[in-house]
Amino acid sequence: MIANFFIPELNNHDVQELWFQQDGATCPTARTTIDLLKDTFGDRLISRFGPVNWPPRSCDLTPLDYFLWVYVKSLVYADKPQTLDHLEDNIRRVIADIRPQMENQPWQSYARNHI
Repeated sequence: MIANFFIPELNNHDVQELWFQQDGATCPTARTTIDLLKDTFGDRLISRFGPVNWPPRSCDLTPLDYFLWVYVKSLVYADKPQTLDHLEDNIRRVIADIRPQMENQPWQSYARNHI
């Protein structure tokens, strides 16, 4: 998925300064995956085995885990894609619809619920 979809999709956009963050899950941290990500992102890779070590339970990075990925996943799988092409189309559509204003959403939710 990373080599056949994600990286080619990135190449369709101007993302030279993009950082890639991944958690410590076993499959995505396989040596071949990490090597591919290092080749693609260089020093802009936050990962368990990357140039920038992934800090578990970081208050700065976990909003992606607790908000953005949950949000993206709920929309990507809403119509229960049955083929890889359908899944990839859904991913493209959902990611394209994310707006910069959404970056404040996790903090606003936290403030409403905890302050």
